[in-house]
Amino acid sequence: MEHRPARPDHPVRPGPASAAEAAPGAAGAAGEAPAGLDRRAELGEFLRSRRARLRPEDVGLPQYGRRRVPGLRREELAQLAGVSAAYYTRLEQGNGRNVSAEVLDSIARALRLTDAEHAHLTHLAKPQHKKRQSASAQQVRVALRQLLDMMDAVPAYVVGRRAELLAWNRMAAAVFGDWSELPAQERNWARMVFLKPEYRDLYVDWEQKAIDVVCALRMEAGCYPEDPRLSALVGELSVKSEDFRRLWAAHEVKEKSHGLKRLRHPLVGELALYYQSFKVAGGADLSLVAYHAEPGSESAEALRLLASWGTDATRAGTAPV
Repeated sequence: MEHRPARPDHPVRPGPASAAEAAPGAAGAAGEAPAGLDRRAELGEFLRSRRARLRPEDVGLPQYGRRRVPGLRREELAQLAGVSAAYYTRLEQGNGRNVSAEVLDSIARALRLTDAEHAHLTHLAKPQHKKRQSASAQQVRVALRQLLDMMDAVPAYVVGRRAELLAWNRMAAAVFGDWSELPAQERNWARMVFLKPEYRDLYVDWEQKAIDVVCALRMEAGCYPEDPRLSALVGELSVKSEDFRRLWAAHEVKEKSHGLKRLRHPLVGELALYYQSFKVAGGADLSLVAYHAEPGSESAEALRLLASWGTDATRAGTAPV
């Protein structure tokens, strides 16, 4: 069958500044570039959210007195971390300028942070100032795009910073939609998941997909707090999606390199696809994500059918775009 190649390697352009008005990191006057996220506020809110999820009995402390707010008190957390209450209070107020790695490790242990949460705390407290790198357009090497084309039996794509879709193969288009039909700035998992109702129908567990997207953006916000395009994206989604505001306020962070996604495909029905995510060496925050079905399963047969239909499947409107 005729194969119409997609145009997946166009750099994603930032959305209009007005889309982020009245939201975190939104632009000021018309035409003004959006500022980065407030790292001090992010640090304080993250620490408070992690403290609020712990109860005294979770960490071996006696429960006494009425608590006006959930979770441990600052004094209790400071005691567990082996620092003074005043020191911890300053840190929770966003003043992590002179905090040592040893103190951060102690606080991470006291808060029972995961590895991903620990890394996020470190990035917020001791930023690496990656503004210049984050602002540059990401490119997908020709060899990597050729590799995607060779993976003609499995859906695969390359995702960059800010959840931007930068390249994909024919099978990804057949399963998820022909993203080449979208404007470049809309080729973004966060925008599609939260702003396109069709993707709520595509994912059987839409909530979990939305959580995964927000967690990834949170991790990136810790690494690149001064990225104006990331700030603009957060602002736009905060204005346009109540679900995004709810999930963003939870301050959850995690890294998922593999898992199972269940999809409702308009042509072949429900698909159970396992995915693996691989960091691209020397790829400046690029990841290659590939999906496969259990051999011999109904989902494997459905993928085979989609592969045999090729471009016709995409043209028939197999996915929400």
